[in-house]
Amino acid sequence: MEEGVKKFAKDSGMNVYQKGPSETDATMQAQVIRDLIAQGVSAIGVVPVDPGALEPVLKEAMDAGIVVITHEGASQKNTQYDIEAFNNAAYGGFIMDNLAEAMGEEGLYTTMVGHVTNASHNEWADGGVAHQKEKYPKMKLLEAEPRVESQDDGEVAYQKAKELLKKYPDLKGIMGTSSFDAPGVARAIDELGLKGKVFTAGTGMPSANAAILKSGAVSALTLWDPADAGYAMAALAKKLLDGEKITAPVDLGVEGYKEMKFAEGSDKVLEGSGWIVINKDNVDSFGF
Repeated sequence: MEEGVKKFAKDSGMNVYQKGPSETDATMQAQVIRDLIAQGVSAIGVVPVDPGALEPVLKEAMDAGIVVITHEGASQKNTQYDIEAFNNAAYGGFIMDNLAEAMGEEGLYTTMVGHVTNASHNEWADGGVAHQKEKYPKMKLLEAEPRVESQDDGEVAYQKAKELLKKYPDLKGIMGTSSFDAPGVARAIDELGLKGKVFTAGTGMPSANAAILKSGAVSALTLWDPADAGYAMAALAKKLLDGEKITAPVDLGVEGYKEMKFAEGSDKVLEGSGWIVINKDNVDSFGF
């Protein structure tokens, strides 16, 4: 994301930079925002760890006249606009298509999210489940544990996957959302000797996951480029600072964010069309 922020700073000549907590923690993130308010910045773009926990501090920012933009915070109340790379339910359905193909469109599966408080991760998972029910009737969600939490940590994803696979021997698939989920699950599948019997799909970077894609531990991953989201957040903030009225379609100057539309029933959430599929055949072609 910082690459996109720096690129926008260069393109616009504005002083745009990225700051964040040392850990993925809502309390620490709120403190970073308070520090920025105290510094008197003109705009803040944030990817909320926990939208609910950030409501008070983002209200403080808006009350201070600071432009607030969020990304992956569709449920955030105290923001002027939230940018999403895509419709969350549709993206979840896309991940489910990849998982269903790997599973042969049948069998027991569950879903994994980084944090149960992460609005977008849960919307992806919900979208995947809804898509499965509509399109893949021979697949079934694990009712006993329909959603597990990886804490955005590959080691936790690995441990949780091992526990699930030992506890539920009929489990055939795990749909991941966080970029740590599918790689962690794949490690568990490989360690337990279940490659070709249990499958996973989710979000992930090409360079970090080339080995597991080429080995077949994961058949496909999906992604959007965080650099583009960073650029888009900064571009939207500039439009607001310049006094522009935001009407769809919104062009934020980067591929996948050039014809953004408001989510159904919302005048705050802007959705793009920025997802890609990564597999063993194209994993080396992305350059990141």
